[in-house]
Amino acid sequence: MGINVTTGTIFFYLICGLLPLSVVAYFLATKKTYSVKYEGEKFHSTPGSYGWYAIVWTLSPALLASFVAVVLQLTGVVEVPGTALIAATIAVAAGGLWVGVMTVKPSLKARQVVEDLVVKMLFAASLVSIFTTIGIVISVTFEAIKFFEIVSLWDFITGTTWNPDEAVAAADTHGVFGSIPLFAGTFMITAIAMVVAVPIGLFAAICMAEYATPSFRKVAKPALEILAGIPTVVYGFFAAITVSPMIVNAAEFFGLQADFTNALSPGIVMGIMIIPLISSLSDDVITSVPNSLREGSLAMGAFRSESIKTVILPAALPGIVSAFLLAVSRAVGETMIVVMAAGLRPNLTWNPLEGMTTVTVRIVDAFTGDQAFDSPETLSAFGLGLVLLVVTLVLNVISLVVIRRFRQQYE
Repeated sequence: MGINVTTGTIFFYLICGLLPLSVVAYFLATKKTYSVKYEGEKFHSTPGSYGWYAIVWTLSPALLASFVAVVLQLTGVVEVPGTALIAATIAVAAGGLWVGVMTVKPSLKARQVVEDLVVKMLFAASLVSIFTTIGIVISVTFEAIKFFEIVSLWDFITGTTWNPDEAVAAADTHGVFGSIPLFAGTFMITAIAMVVAVPIGLFAAICMAEYATPSFRKVAKPALEILAGIPTVVYGFFAAITVSPMIVNAAEFFGLQADFTNALSPGIVMGIMIIPLISSLSDDVITSVPNSLREGSLAMGAFRSESIKTVILPAALPGIVSAFLLAVSRAVGETMIVVMAAGLRPNLTWNPLEGMTTVTVRIVDAFTGDQAFDSPETLSAFGLGLVLLVVTLVLNVISLVVIRRFRQQYE
């Protein structure tokens, strides 16, 4: 029997095994510091530090043994029975408990040992995101290379036609995997969303931070942030059922023609969706500007609006830029609203009243089809994903440059 990772196993493993041993280790180590054997001697650390030191000795070898067993099981090196794993882990924990309690003595620097372990744990936690990012980049890159072995990179970057169905029908990938219409639709819808979200979000942040009374802010800020908790599919329904017909009727009123699946509708709704993101982050940044700057500007005779424009906003500019770029990334990665309101047609146009689609929508469409995983249509998702990673990297670099350029230290 292999490792049976069930709820009952985990409960027995943690609650009925390691947790009681950890409590016993803490109690015995703490009690030992009050032993008559060491009467008159001064311990280096507090009793609690020695208790945590014993817990470290109890849990560390047990968790390490469990991790090694799981790795051996997953790699197929050896089959580890689940019951044997639990028994061995508890036995190792009991041995660690004995070592931890026996090594407790006045000269032991338990606090330093525990703090060093905490630092290492925090460092390991910080590496999780780094290794995750590296894993994502490697996995996407290798699959994208397979795609670019089939489709020319130059045709992919400069092509203006995206029609994978034609490639399947004609067994020819030349000229049908042009990504420009997809990225044009992505940038068009993102730009519309930013035009809606940035002014409203920034003005709302200024109002909340500089003009609103505490009672009004206490009610208005949570109410505004409720928008961030609404599922995107609900926004998609709102865009498709309410906003799109309004846009079509408004276009007809002015003598224009608009499709029901147009780029303007998801752009507006997406902008509404990310207003709380810009507003909340900008509000926090503006609020963190030292009051001495406000008071100094007002003392010089400036109006409050002049102080905001010439003092507070420049001081908060790095954080505002970060909020803006984060909102751009959020808009670029949105899928559901675009699917429901803009459609799936890759259309290269400057007219926002026509239907368009985005990169993320085509990625989802490539994976939800009935094509084989190694087909050009499916692998195209990795090519699009790789380009999106590059775009995100460029945005992050721009953000760092702007922040370092305008960052100021205030005391």
